[in-house]
Amino acid sequence: MSQQRTTLEKDAAKKAAPEAPKTEDAAAPDASRSSTSAPGTPVAGFFAFLGSIIASAWMAFANTIGDSIAFVERWLFNGKKALYGIAVTRIVFGVIAIGLLASNFSTRLYTFGSGSAWNGEIAEPVSDFPKIWLFSAFHAVAANDVAFTLLYIALMLLAVLFMLGWRFRIVLPVFFVMWIGFIEMNDMVGDQGDNMFRIALILMFFTDAAARWSLDARRRAKREWFPEGSSPNQIGTVLHNLALVALTAQVAFVYGSGGLFKAQGAPWASGYAVYDPLQTMRFGTWPVLSDLITAWGPMVAIGTWGSILLQGAFLLALLSRPTRLIALFGILGFHIMIGVLMGLPWFSLTMIAIDSIFIRDRSWKRLSAGIARRWRAAVVRRPADVGGAG
Repeated sequence: MSQQRTTLEKDAAKKAAPEAPKTEDAAAPDASRSSTSAPGTPVAGFFAFLGSIIASAWMAFANTIGDSIAFVERWLFNGKKALYGIAVTRIVFGVIAIGLLASNFSTRLYTFGSGSAWNGEIAEPVSDFPKIWLFSAFHAVAANDVAFTLLYIALMLLAVLFMLGWRFRIVLPVFFVMWIGFIEMNDMVGDQGDNMFRIALILMFFTDAAARWSLDARRRAKREWFPEGSSPNQIGTVLHNLALVALTAQVAFVYGSGGLFKAQGAPWASGYAVYDPLQTMRFGTWPVLSDLITAWGPMVAIGTWGSILLQGAFLLALLSRPTRLIALFGILGFHIMIGVLMGLPWFSLTMIAIDSIFIRDRSWKRLSAGIARRWRAAVVRRPADVGGAG
């Protein structure tokens, strides 16, 4: 009996005892299965590093996109840009129109009117513009000398009002229509400056070109139609700035394509292309000056290759202040040389007028303040000198 009781106690103790832990050999397969995903292994570290690189690159890209959008939004909406520059464009364009009309007044009938009928454009214009009724005023009266002269004088008066910025929103469309109709009367006397003039006039419809240095600016100072921050004001700001972007793109196309076209020509690559036109009767308008400029070979090469580099790199050079100064002074000298040496003043002035938008407003204001200060000093000094002389 006692032996049976002892056996039962041993069985109960055996059941109640906890299971022995697995041996190292038994646990080895599980350990090997989990070793590849352990946090401290090289493979896991590599994937963690790669993930952090991708996340950082994505965050940098997203921040760049966000900053770019914010910059564009601020640039478009936070005020009209280049108001003084586009005002200079308006003024110089007016000077160009007045100068061209005045210099051709004595030969207006021979160049554009009834005297030019020999070229056949009165019967069948080369340009499509005179065939459009909106631009056909000059073509309709080309054979009538009196009517043509009256329209000619009216266009000169419009050019004066355009330059002064008087009722610009009304004057600009009328001036644009009449100017295009006039300038397309004789295709033989035009140049590429006419195309840029026309493109810039179209874009000026969307700019506030009379906001500075104009009669409209004086009137607007007394009464503003649309208050700051209003929807019409914001729309006008965006259209103005977008028109400047379009005008900048057009200038970039002209200079960039011009530089690339020159670079592929043998005379330009060889460095003597500047010499050729200055020795022709058509473009060598100042023979003595042309001979002086082209007498030294290295100067011809510098002018040839320099014009290619200047035109090709003009837009990129505007991105920083030091290079912008070099580009603007360089392009100014470039057009002055073309206007003087090659007898193309109106083309050169057109490009100079458009390039004025790349000069900052604060620079124009400093220039204006300096001129006004010297003018006041001269006016004050003059009566004193007259009184002293008496």
